[in-house]
Amino acid sequence: MAGDKSVETTGLIGWIDRRFPLTANIKGHLTEYYAPKNFNFWYFFGSLAMLVLVIQIVTGIFLVMHYKPDAELAFNSVEYIMREVPGGWFIRYMHATGASMFFVVVYLHMVRALLYGSYRKPRELVWIFGVGIFLALMGEAFFGYLLPWGQMSYWGAQVIVNLFSAIPFIGPELAVWIRGDYVVSDATLNRFFSFHVIAIPLVLVGLVAAHIIALHEVGSNNPDGIEIKEKKDKYGRPLDGIPFHPYYSVHDIVGVAGFLIVFFAIVFFAPEMGGYFIEYNNFIPADPMKTPPHIAPVWYFTPFYSMLRATTDEFTWVLAGSAILAAVILFARLKGSMKVIAPAILVVVAVLLRLIDAKFWGVVAMGGAVVLLFFLPWLDYSPVKSIRYRPFWHKLLYAIFFINFVILGYLGTQPPSDFFNLLSQIGTVIYLAFFFVMPAWSRVGPFKKVPERVKFRPH
Repeated sequence: MAGDKSVETTGLIGWIDRRFPLTANIKGHLTEYYAPKNFNFWYFFGSLAMLVLVIQIVTGIFLVMHYKPDAELAFNSVEYIMREVPGGWFIRYMHATGASMFFVVVYLHMVRALLYGSYRKPRELVWIFGVGIFLALMGEAFFGYLLPWGQMSYWGAQVIVNLFSAIPFIGPELAVWIRGDYVVSDATLNRFFSFHVIAIPLVLVGLVAAHIIALHEVGSNNPDGIEIKEKKDKYGRPLDGIPFHPYYSVHDIVGVAGFLIVFFAIVFFAPEMGGYFIEYNNFIPADPMKTPPHIAPVWYFTPFYSMLRATTDEFTWVLAGSAILAAVILFARLKGSMKVIAPAILVVVAVLLRLIDAKFWGVVAMGGAVVLLFFLPWLDYSPVKSIRYRPFWHKLLYAIFFINFVILGYLGTQPPSDFFNLLSQIGTVIYLAFFFVMPAWSRVGPFKKVPERVKFRPH
């Protein structure tokens, strides 16, 4: 175990161990950390997220050596990196590709957690730290997006920061405070640079460390959702566990190799990825006097951007009407004090939906879609963790949720239209309903019997 000092080390390692718990930490987190022996390919993505984080930090350090956080010089400094700095184009494209691949890996990591119930007891804190990492990553990407000082960077920041002005009472002053000016300017670029290079990375690294420590305290989940710590041999080792090192440290090399092949194929042959990774408008210097015909964030923000655009004045009428209808139904069905309290809350919500501007509710929907993830461990009442032992229609619901999220992402990249807006509204309702109704549908079976030991086939 991490605190085991039964075996004394000698030489240089022993000298270090007497002053710093090096061997104890290696044992606690690698050689004597027992992970379930039935991990599958879904478990590559945690290690890959760590790899991409290292890539982003290292390439970011080299970019900062030549980048100028000045509104007059920023765009030209990026061009200088691309054209004059030896290997600069390679470092810049690695960093840009890494930003998108970070989200690819993190989204897939979260999909695995949803499928196998990795957010359930006793891993609630692991999940909360993970969602915190996701939020910090979104902040890091947003602040970094302005730095190239291209057309889409400039106007994207202008649109997103203006959203804060929709907050009642404090909104306009808050937007000015974030920008440091009345418009996106040199002051905005400087503070975004500071957050991107110093503040958010420190938070991100701290959250990653907390995420790993919390995970190793309670142990890793597995595709069967079985707690391997509950069955141990006479030496206290889990019967269904194997040491992370060397088994999974070597096993993950396969995932790393496959990932790097895809990663460098993008870097060398398609760094813009058809305008999804780097928008073509961002190769044009920022011009405050010329608005691009279609302003949209990078693809990893677009599902939430779709929810923002979907919340129109007409849509709030529909939501308010739905709240009133739900209030009437609950009033007829509930008994006791809840017969009045629950409908009253819904009526208040319906009134607020009509009194406050739809733009504000769009911001609430966009932010709430992420905040909801924090509460997932307490929304899922299923008696089993893994999707393997849930009914088929649960799998269908998850499939609809994931497909809907991808569709929302696509809609967010497209110019607004009435038809696309209708699809976005339907998609927003599906996304929110998945979580809000989860306490009801997650407990409905029939559920398969969970085996006492993990299912494992040597390969």
